[in-house]
Amino acid sequence: MIHGLRNNKSGALAKYVIAQKRLKMLHYNYPVVGYSYDSNTAGVQYKSTAISALKIGIVIAKKNGRNLSKFILDMKAKKPSQKIRLMGHSLGAQVILSTVQSLAKNPKNKNIIESVHIFASSIPANSFNPKKSGNAFQRIVTKKIINYYSPYDDVLRAAHTEKWIDPPIGYEGKVGKTISKYSQKRVKQRNHRFLSYSKNLKSFP
Repeated sequence: MIHGLRNNKSGALAKYVIAQKRLKMLHYNYPVVGYSYDSNTAGVQYKSTAISALKIGIVIAKKNGRNLSKFILDMKAKKPSQKIRLMGHSLGAQVILSTVQSLAKNPKNKNIIESVHIFASSIPANSFNPKKSGNAFQRIVTKKIINYYSPYDDVLRAAHTEKWIDPPIGYEGKVGKTISKYSQKRVKQRNHRFLSYSKNLKSFP
């Protein structure tokens, strides 16, 4: 489970607990691991400094792709049969995107990740286009990538309207062609909280 922007240690732990409880309700009896990164950038809550703080957060998320990819490789080295499933909320999807791009540089990493679930994702709406990062996901992810998006999400609407980021895939879903392993589910979440989005997860994996 990879959290989004504006999470300190306690916030990151809270997102992990939400994921753990939801998966337990769905009778998922395997270990759940929380991956945290320094996303609590100062000033993101104020309009005057939101853009600069958000950009810093995106850079940090991108750089953490290398860290998470190393963690995954270490896990697989110790236990090759271990199945790895990634779940990301908001900016956490950027960490996943960067992780997949990092892993895709080595052909030996093919199908190293079992599945990907993203919620309220802030990555660009064309991220799963074969001409963008789609082919990397197609090679690295074994089974499926599911995007839970909402045109009602207040945070993503503001980011989209103010053009702080490229049109996010978590707001109105994908744009253009996507790879075969990608699918999306439209939900009616008005707020951006992971707790709200997690309730739409009816089965896992």
